[in-house]
Amino acid sequence: MTSLIVLASRDWRWTIAALGVQYAAVFVLAAGVWRLELAVVKLVAGWMAAAILGASQDGSQLEAEQDRPSGGLFRVLTGGMVGLAVFSLAPDAVTLLESYLGVVDLPQVAGGMLLIGMGLAMLGLNARPLRVALALLVLFSGFEILYALVERSTLVAGLLASVNLSLAAIGAYLHVVPNLEKPRGVN
Repeated sequence: MTSLIVLASRDWRWTIAALGVQYAAVFVLAAGVWRLELAVVKLVAGWMAAAILGASQDGSQLEAEQDRPSGGLFRVLTGGMVGLAVFSLAPDAVTLLESYLGVVDLPQVAGGMLLIGMGLAMLGLNARPLRVALALLVLFSGFEILYALVERSTLVAGLLASVNLSLAAIGAYLHVVPNLEKPRGVN
């Protein structure tokens, strides 16, 4: 649900809040596979990434878009199609992964695939730096869930956290740069 809000919402406040809730859900899925300490690293890094993106926003600024109501409906339908595709393919993916990894739970596989699919849909539908950074964070969250099934290393958890923070910092910087180039008093 949170990735659908990130995909369809045009208000950056709702989008950043949904991203924070999404990282809480990623924590729950990762805690089913990793030790609690490593899963908490994922939660804290995700919340810090959401805070970085939220801090880059102008408090009075709403995302100025000339968006038709059909645009939001299209994004919701796209997210629904991604969800249907993932939940129809997830049992087969679990069977395939079990042959290589052993015991694999359906919630982790379905959650990871759903976030990857939603991230790819967001990348295809958005060109603004903030939206692209959000899409990459959603996509990378899904990858982290699936990669948690394979690797349980502390070093890998730290590396994945640093990638999350780097993506957020780059996205925030690219979002702020156009406003930095304008002289004061010019709108």
